[in-house]
Amino acid sequence: MSSPFILSPELTAEAAKLIPYTAFIGLQCGESNGHPLFALPYKRENIGNIFLPALHGGMLGGFIESCAVLFLYRQAGLAELPKMIDLSLDYLRSGKPETTYARCALTRQGSRIANVAVEAWQSDPAKPIVVARCHFQMPAAQ
Repeated sequence: MSSPFILSPELTAEAAKLIPYTAFIGLQCGESNGHPLFALPYKRENIGNIFLPALHGGMLGGFIESCAVLFLYRQAGLAELPKMIDLSLDYLRSGKPETTYARCALTRQGSRIANVAVEAWQSDPAKPIVVARCHFQMPAAQ
């Protein structure tokens, strides 16, 4: 990574309160170069294939989904979490037993629907291990 991951304990605690699964897998929230960034430090419990070893694909999917939800929640300044409509994952490489990072981009936001792209990588951002497209129903205007 070109810039170090700067951990935000406050955002990580807020994420765990909003989505308890994030604490279970060890998701951390922070930033790099002033942009939101998520990290998933290696945990032995997150391994799916012990022979390779490789991170569990379902756990990676949950990590990606959680990142997208938390990103949209904060980016759009929402009072409640958006609802997932669809999640499309492309697994490009095996997840090695090391820290995984994810960044999100808001590709479109309307009053009812929002689209978020997510890219996860490990040692090299140019070599993503998972990419995703997420579609959300936005909470009703208050």
